[in-house]
Amino acid sequence: MLLRISLIISIVAALGAGILDIVEVKGKINTLMSQRDQYHSQRDQVQASLNSTKRELSQTKDQLADAKQQLAGAQAAEKKAEATANSQLERANQLAAQLKTTQQQRDNADTHLAAYTATGLTPDQVTRLSNALRNSQTALDVAKQEESVMSRTVIRLQNQVQALLGKGTFVVRLRADLRGKVLAVDPKWDFVVLNIGGDQGVLPDGELLVSRDGRLVAKVIVRNVQKDRCIANVVPGWQLGDIYEGDIVTPAHPASS
Repeated sequence: MLLRISLIISIVAALGAGILDIVEVKGKINTLMSQRDQYHSQRDQVQASLNSTKRELSQTKDQLADAKQQLAGAQAAEKKAEATANSQLERANQLAAQLKTTQQQRDNADTHLAAYTATGLTPDQVTRLSNALRNSQTALDVAKQEESVMSRTVIRLQNQVQALLGKGTFVVRLRADLRGKVLAVDPKWDFVVLNIGGDQGVLPDGELLVSRDGRLVAKVIVRNVQKDRCIANVVPGWQLGDIYEGDIVTPAHPASS
């Protein structure tokens, strides 16, 4: 009997301890479930906040894209307006220049008209006078050309006469107004090429002085004459310095006028 009571007491004690453990575990379970629910609630809140932030970010990106597009459009419009303004300014300057030219032409025309009116000539008389003046100018140009040819001929004949009578003292005389330049130099063979020839009055054996900045450099003698070129050799003992392209040449023995 005593043993049975002891067993019952042990069983009751074990049940009590188990109940206490169950109660304690249940409390822990309830706590964990509460924490879980709280975690889920916080997670949902965070997810909702994240979704809201994503939506705001997307809206901000769209607004930024719109702003960039509007800025690009504004910049393009500004450039177009600037180009239009520059074009209009250039056109205005052109018109102003044309207006100034037109005014000058008008003033010149007024001056010419006043001068024409002052002559008292009729249009037909003015035309005949203009034609006569043009013909006179043409005749004058021809006369100048003939004079140049005759001058070269006279100098050539004078040189020929002097060659026959000079007995060793003869020198070829060239036109006093003859001027030329050195085109090329060959220091090895002591000759130069000049930019003047027969058309300008150069004659074979004519002597020319080569100078630079007013200083005598050398004396050369013509050996070959072409239409508008000639070749001359440096006279021995007369090279006082190096000859360069562009040096000036003038007659050493100019003909008297």
